[in-house]
Amino acid sequence: MRHVIVTAGTKGLGRKMTEYFLSLGYSVTATYRTDAERANELIQTFEEEQDRLQVVYLDTMNVSSIRLAVNQAYERFGRIDCLVSNAGPYIFERKKLFDYTEDEWHEMVRGNLDASFYLLKNVLPIMREQKFGRVIFLGFQGVDYSSGWIYRSAFASAKVGLASLMKTVALEEAENQITANMIAPGKIVNEMKEADIVASRDIVDTETPIGRPGTGEDIARTVAYLCDDQSDMITGTVIEVTGGLDVIHKHLS
Repeated sequence: MRHVIVTAGTKGLGRKMTEYFLSLGYSVTATYRTDAERANELIQTFEEEQDRLQVVYLDTMNVSSIRLAVNQAYERFGRIDCLVSNAGPYIFERKKLFDYTEDEWHEMVRGNLDASFYLLKNVLPIMREQKFGRVIFLGFQGVDYSSGWIYRSAFASAKVGLASLMKTVALEEAENQITANMIAPGKIVNEMKEADIVASRDIVDTETPIGRPGTGEDIARTVAYLCDDQSDMITGTVIEVTGGLDVIHKHLS
């Protein structure tokens, strides 16, 4: 049985990924940081799947917490086949680089880029031993083109750096049958993060060329495909899941 770690896997996009992997027969270690209520809700919802589901605490700003979470995942299921690095801080207030505090800058870089380094340091030895591994990072629309993102300078800088890191790891670890890729979600907001594709087909989204809003299931399906045993020819790639929004923006630029 394949085992996947989904960081921030108890709510939002991560929750949908956890659900989808469980439906495919994976064992899942889902992490949470602040919302213990949602973590407990996940456990209760999948009470009959407790032999395949583990929920653990993870603070991406804390190296010891990262190490402990990975150890808990490995000790419970005896292997780590896939890492979906979904957790990472984000500042919702829109403001220019000049207005960021030093602490805010460091939080974005440490929680998104540095945390990925420490996650890799802990999971790669296990994946190398297995001669199998899948690593998926979450980015943002346009991350592969180092595009500027006004009012999101710290977050965007960290994620663009992570895209480069992903590509390097893909090259370095290919000899160990480990792939690394990044998903760049488009417009997926609010309740749509945990929604199914079927539900979104009843909603008209005039901004998205495909005509409907994106959902958590769109991301979960793409991530699961990249984690499949037969998907090893896809590595070092940023995959845009935007319903065509990224194509519009490329054309306009």
